Amino acid sequence: MKMRLLAPALLSIVPLQVTGAETSAHFPIPEALVAEHKALHVTLGRAVKEPGALGAAARGVEQVLHPHFQREEEIALPPLALLPRLARGETPPEMREVLRMTDQLEAELPKMLEEHKKVVAALSAFRREAVAAGREEYVEFADELTLHARNEEQVLYPAALLVGRFVKLQLKQ
Repeated sequence: MKMRLLAPALLSIVPLQVTGAETSAHFPIPEALVAEHKALHVTLGRAVKEPGALGAAARGVEQVLHPHFQREEEIALPPLALLPRLARGETPPEMREVLRMTDQLEAELPKMLEEHKKVVAALSAFRREAVAAGREEYVEFADELTLHARNEEQVLYPAALLVGRFVKLQLKQ
């Protein structure tokens, strides 16, 4: 599988402004994650317009992915905004507010991981249709989005939960 980095291309096409569900008063989602989600939406937006089985499979991905991304942008990704400050040893006064999100993420984590299974299953069907249609850009997209889900499971969700646990420890002192 050919892997390529999204960041250079993303930075040239995706504005790095955080708006809507991506915003939390003190915890804007890190720009790199906003850009990655937007780029995934752009590609999926093109794919759902494709005719036939390829477009239908893309719409299947969109159906399971959209509500999942929305929830991530509400509770899983904003806590990551605190990472640089916490790593520098800072204890910002607003950090207590992150606990609502991290506690909710912890409660919803099994559901979110189950949603990832549905997303990956839909991506597998989409990838098969992309291969059948000879659409390499969509094959790569399916592979990238599958890797994105693994990154969330293995790195981003645990990091967000650790932010919450660290904040709780800091508040006890």
